[in-house]
Amino acid sequence: QVQLVESGGGLVQAGGSLRLSCAASGSIFSNNALGWYRQAPGKQRELVATVTSVRMPNYADSVKGRFTISRDNAKNTVYLQMNGLKPDDTGVYYCTAGPGLYSAPRYWGQGTQVTVSS
Repeated sequence: QVQLVESGGGLVQAGGSLRLSCAASGSIFSNNALGWYRQAPGKQRELVATVTSVRMPNYADSVKGRFTISRDNAKNTVYLQMNGLKPDDTGVYYCTAGPGLYSAPRYWGQGTQVTVSS
């Protein structure tokens, strides 16, 4: 079993930055994918980014060049650095863990709210 606890959400103005963190506990291996999904009001949940220790990260086109995902295997923690935030980035951000970079997540965190004001 894997547990994921997110932190770092909040309110920020457009153009600003936030850094999300997610601490994972349980059976996490370096080739497992850790990642972030988000859900905006009235929209379906969507991929933001995923990362393993052995492949290049996978990003949604909408965040490429603005967001950076990274992981610290020693701490079992994944981060999402978000720069150049836009109002469209508003939503609940979920930390995820799964078998691979392009596989559906198997575990989800509770989510953290990110609100970008215009």
